[in-house]
Amino acid sequence: MPWRFCAACLMIRIEILDPHTRRIPVQGRMKVPVTLFISAAIRVEEEALRQLMDAASLDAEALILATPDIHTGYGVPIGSVFASPRMLSPSAVGYDINCGMRLLTTPLTMETCRPPELAAAIHAHIPLGEGKRNLRCLPLELAGILKSGLKATGKLLRRQNLGEDDITRVEDEGSLAGSSDALSPRALERGLPQLGTLGGGNHFIEIQTVTEIADEMRAERLGLRKGQITVMIHSGSRGLGHETARDYMKLAGEQMRRRSEEPPNSQLFTLPADTPEGRAYLGAMNAAANFAFANRQVMALLTKRACGELYGSRTAARVRTLYDVTHNIAKQEHHRGTRYFVHRKGATRAFDAARMGGTPFADCGQPVLIPGSMGSASYVLLGCPGSARSLFSVNHGAGRRLSRSAAAGKKGRPGAISEAGFQASMQGIHLICDDPRRIREEAPAAYKDIKEVVEVVVGAGLALPVAKMKPLAVLKG
Repeated sequence: MPWRFCAACLMIRIEILDPHTRRIPVQGRMKVPVTLFISAAIRVEEEALRQLMDAASLDAEALILATPDIHTGYGVPIGSVFASPRMLSPSAVGYDINCGMRLLTTPLTMETCRPPELAAAIHAHIPLGEGKRNLRCLPLELAGILKSGLKATGKLLRRQNLGEDDITRVEDEGSLAGSSDALSPRALERGLPQLGTLGGGNHFIEIQTVTEIADEMRAERLGLRKGQITVMIHSGSRGLGHETARDYMKLAGEQMRRRSEEPPNSQLFTLPADTPEGRAYLGAMNAAANFAFANRQVMALLTKRACGELYGSRTAARVRTLYDVTHNIAKQEHHRGTRYFVHRKGATRAFDAARMGGTPFADCGQPVLIPGSMGSASYVLLGCPGSARSLFSVNHGAGRRLSRSAAAGKKGRPGAISEAGFQASMQGIHLICDDPRRIREEAPAAYKDIKEVVEVVVGAGLALPVAKMKPLAVLKG
C-alpha cells in the first residue's frame, strides 16, 4: 500500500495497523508511541510528524494521536490530540483558543432562499476580517462572560435586542470555569469591542444546502432534511484569545527555562498543571473560550436577525442552533481509567451517547461538524462508541495541503493557485470577502480532499455519517 511521504519521511518508522490507522513506534527521544488516523491517500508533511514525535517526548504517561486533517502548526500539528495527566501546553491549544463551529438550521429551501441576498444581509450585521469591531461589551458584561460564558450573556443580548438561543445545544453549554483576573489588560482591551466579528484566516460564514442524507433517522433526529438551507459559522476568541495565548506561551517558555527543561522544539512549551502558573493558564484559556462561545452566539443571533429582515419573523423564529463545537482547547476528561488534560488542536470532540447524558443528545451522541473548504462539501456526523480509540476526537476540517504562501505566492513569487484556477474552483458559489488580495490562501485547492478525510473518520469507526452540505455563498475575512 503506497504511503504518501517525501523521501525524507522514510527516516521515520511507521507501522500500518489497518487501512485507516498508522502508528509511529517509540524512536529517538520519544517516550510514548503516536497513533495516526489517516489513510494512504492523504499526504502528511514530515514536519508535522516531527512535531508529533516532539510531543511524544514530553510525558511517559501521555497519549498522542493525529486526526486525518493533520498539518504543521505552532509547536504541535493542527489536527492533533495531546493528553497528559499532569501537563498543560499553551502550544498544544494554539493561538485561537476555542476556534469552533456552529451550525444553524433554517426552514428555508433552495426555492425560498436567495443565497447572495442572505449573504449580503448577514454581512451588513457581521464585520469580516482582522481587527474589526462590532458589539462593544461593558466592562462588567465582559467580566461576566469571561467567568461564566453563555450563562452570563443575558444582559448584553437584551441590551442589543438580540433575543436568546438554546445553550443546551452548545458544547458544555458554552460555560467553562474562566478567570478574567488571569488575562492581561491588553487581552481585555482587545476583547471589549470584538463580539460579533468573524475574524480572518480560515474563519467563515457559509450558506449551504443539504445535498445528501446518509441516515434518515439520524438526520431527522437532528432536524436536517435534503434541500434545506443551513448556515455554518466558524470563528474563535478573536484578539482576546490571541493575546492570551501569546502571554502564556511566553510564560510557559520562561517557566521551562527556570526548571532547566529544554523544550523539544522552539515552539513547544508546557506548564505543570498543579502549579500557580498552570492553574492561571487553565483559567485564562477557559475565559478566552467563553468569549469565543459568546462571539459565535452573537453572530448566530445576528444571522437570525438578517433572516428576519429578509423572510419575516416567523422564519427567523425557526432558525435554530443544531450544535456548537469547540476546537483548540484543553479539557479535563477521564479516559481509560485516568484523568487527562486532553488538548485538541484543530480537532473536535466526538462523544458518544453515553458521555452526552444530561444534554439533548443523550440518545444519539454528540453532533460532529466537519467543514470543507470554500468550494467543497461540509459534513455532519455523530459521535459513537468507536471514537473511544481516538479519545473521542476527530478532525475539525479538511486540513491544509499547501501553506498560505505556497498557495497564493509571496513577495512577488507566484503561488501554486492561479487566479483563474481559484475562480474555476468557486464556480456557482457567491463570495463576499474582506481582503480579495489574500483570498487565494483559502482556496479549495489549498486544502486536503474533504471526502478522503471524512472516509477515514467513518472507516476508522470514529463517527457515524448523517448529512452532507454544499456551499452556496461564503463570507470570508
